[in-house]
This record gives sequence, structure tokens and C-alpha cells, in this order.
Amino acid sequence: MQSSPGRITLWGIEVFVATAEERSITAAARRLGASASAVSQQLTNLEGALGVTLLVRNARPVTLTPAGEAFRRRAQSILNEAAQARAELAVTGGSALRRLRLGVIDDLEADVTPQLLVRMADRLEGCQFLLETEASHWLYDQVEAEALDVIVTAEMGEAPPWAEVHPILSEGFVVAAPKGMVEPGGDPLAQLKAHPLVQYTTRHHMGRLIATHLVQQNLTLAHRFELDSYHAILALVGQGVGWTILPPLALMRARRLIAELDLLDLPFAPVSRRIVLMARQGILEEVPGVVATELKDLLAQVVVKPAVEAYPHLSARLRLL
Repeated sequence: MQSSPGRITLWGIEVFVATAEERSITAAARRLGASASAVSQQLTNLEGALGVTLLVRNARPVTLTPAGEAFRRRAQSILNEAAQARAELAVTGGSALRRLRLGVIDDLEADVTPQLLVRMADRLEGCQFLLETEASHWLYDQVEAEALDVIVTAEMGEAPPWAEVHPILSEGFVVAAPKGMVEPGGDPLAQLKAHPLVQYTTRHHMGRLIATHLVQQNLTLAHRFELDSYHAILALVGQGVGWTILPPLALMRARRLIAELDLLDLPFAPVSRRIVLMARQGILEEVPGVVATELKDLLAQVVVKPAVEAYPHLSARLRLL
């Protein structure tokens, strides 16, 4: 049913907030899964209902008028209240949750996430699950836009003020190199620098984390390949193309390739990341904590224990929080 002009609708407010944040009608439409023309019409309806101009739409990027800036603050409060109302209707003591939208980093996609869903299905009877596996920066955007309820992600700086955060895992990065590339007793960094780095893409948070750390160590490393798949990266490393830097979670995800590799500590200052579970405060009651508890139990069994048994030195690099 289409909204009639002259009425302020929740959809119209959501469209306005998305456009204000994206500074583009096209980008807002993409984020909301709507057409650009539908977004434009909703903005026209909202401006008509309020009797003011909210956006300068012919500017590139789209800008807010003074009235738009004032309304934006109110609009976000309205959307937050609507989300709270939906949650209160959906949740009664946690067990009556009807739908859980879960986002998980792709490091956990094959080994951990399916078992997590099975456990949560047993815990939340009658609940439907939507799962997205993606890179951390994408998951952050989705939970901030309220397109996901709970995300499991690499920590990316200070948590937003609206978030509840459950620490899951800390992992120190290691080197994976072809067998024999680094000879014992020699200078490991000098030996590695004689070969190219197979680099994780800097389009993602993990790649930027590694690249920033190398700059901080005043290291310039030659590289020919920049990929977004650790399966592909470790396959190249196993064929002797070069070496790479990666966290143990990514390593265990591609464990079938480990037989061709030597795993080494970083021959310079260590770098690590934290995996956390994040959700909006006060929305899902105890559900985020339950997901975090189940996830840590699974990680202990499926990732940490096998990793440390195979590579005892990873015990200092892989720690549940």
C-alpha cells in the first residue's frame, strides 16, 4: 500500500535518514533495496507533510538544509524507538524471538557458523534465522543500518554508543611460508624479504590492519598479488609464489593447505585482532549473550583445540576472552 502525500510515515523517515547518511539518493536506494524514484517520491512526500525542504537534492553530494539537520536528530530518535517497539513485541523473556538476523565474518563460515545455527535453533524454538557471512566493515554497516540484529566481527576501533559488545576471541597474526623458505638459524625477516608478500586486500579491514602495521614497522615489502580469499592466498603460498601474514582463524579455515606450509611468529612487533559479538543495547535482552556463550564454546572445540594440538606455539596467539 502506497503512502499518501501529507502523512509522515515511518518508511519516509527511514528513507530520509538513509539519504542523509549516504548523501546520495542512488546509494540510499541501494541500501534500502528500493528504486531511486521510490526514494525520491518518499522524500517529496515527507517534505510536503512537514512543509519544509529537508534536502538539496541537486547538490553532489546531496546536502541537508538547516531544517533537514534539525529533523535528522528527531528522525533517528523515532527510528530507534520503532526498533525498540518491534523488539519488545518480538521478544518475551528471549524465548519468543520470531526472527534473528545474524551476520558473521567469513572466517567462521564453514566450520563454526552451521553448528552455531543448530544450537541457536534448539535454544530459540520457533525462531527463523537469516544469516549473512561477509567482511567486518560490511557487517558493521548492516548492524548500524538495523539490517542485522547481531554480528560477529573483527573489532574496528571504539564501539558505537548504541552497541553492546561481547568479547569472543583474541588472535595474534602469524607468518605462513612455503616449507623450507625460512631456514633455521638465519635471519627470518631477511629471508622473507627476499620473496614477495602475498597480501590480503586492503579494501577490507584485516588487510588495512596488516598494511598499517607494516608501515609502523618501517617495512616496505614487495608484493604482486592482493586477494580477498585466504584459500587462494594459501594456495599461492603453497606453490612457492611468496609468503603471507594472517590470523589463526583464517589459517584454520584453510587447514587442508597447511601441510605445504611452515608457520612462524612475526619477525617484528606482534599485531593482533579481537573478534567480538555486537548488537544494539537493550533490544534482544539476553539473546546476544547466549549467542556469545555458544560461539565461544564452539570455537574452543572446533578451532582453538585443534589449532593448538597441531601447532602448539599458537597457544600464545589464540585466546578465548
